[in-house]
Amino acid sequence: MLIAGFPAGAWGTNCYLVAPAAGEECVIIDPGHRAAPGVEETIAKHRLKPVAVILTHGHLDHVASVLPVCGAHDVPAWIHPSDRYMLTDPEKALGVRVGQTLLGELTVGEPDDLRELTDASELELAGLTLTVAHAPGHTKGSVTFRVPEQADIPPVLFSGDLLFAGSIGRTDLPGGDHAEILRSLARVCLPLSDSTVVLSGHGPQTTIGNERATNPFLRELAAGRGAAEAAPPRPGM
Repeated sequence: MLIAGFPAGAWGTNCYLVAPAAGEECVIIDPGHRAAPGVEETIAKHRLKPVAVILTHGHLDHVASVLPVCGAHDVPAWIHPSDRYMLTDPEKALGVRVGQTLLGELTVGEPDDLRELTDASELELAGLTLTVAHAPGHTKGSVTFRVPEQADIPPVLFSGDLLFAGSIGRTDLPGGDHAEILRSLARVCLPLSDSTVVLSGHGPQTTIGNERATNPFLRELAAGRGAAEAAPPRPGM
């Protein structure tokens, strides 16, 4: 399996292109702010053919390049219905005005072909099977995508802004809920094997085993004590 990722835009949001191998079809995960050039460079470098864009949630730093990427390759996008409104009204999702000075040119709206994700569904795309888990708390429509273990390749979790190396997603924006994100972490992340590679929306990759041992939120949840109220700094929106 080929996974090519890069940080994009003002918030350094990780965009991932995932394919069975170079030269094959791929899915694009979270083409966010100013991600389109990096997407095109990665496609050319690995000779990939995009077949879909899939979104972990609707915040602007994860979806700002959905329209140009879908339009350039005539592919559908997938998002949970609870976050769909963010594609056309991104500032409502943040509760603040972001401002054109930071964003530059930005076209918002839904792509021509927009499909909705559901909990526990399986997406069969580009020769891959991605299992969707609804994981609210950061936003109402946050999801993760999990790719099962394959031969010598460990399972992979694309966690969006649910789980980071050493931290979890912020819950102070509209639609965020601290108690809910803890329930999502317990339901979605804790049952996974320690070998599961976590590729999050911001920051470096990690593993479930490492986070179970070192992440204060997962440690407290695993111990059955609930998570600490004080959070370390968390990136992104």
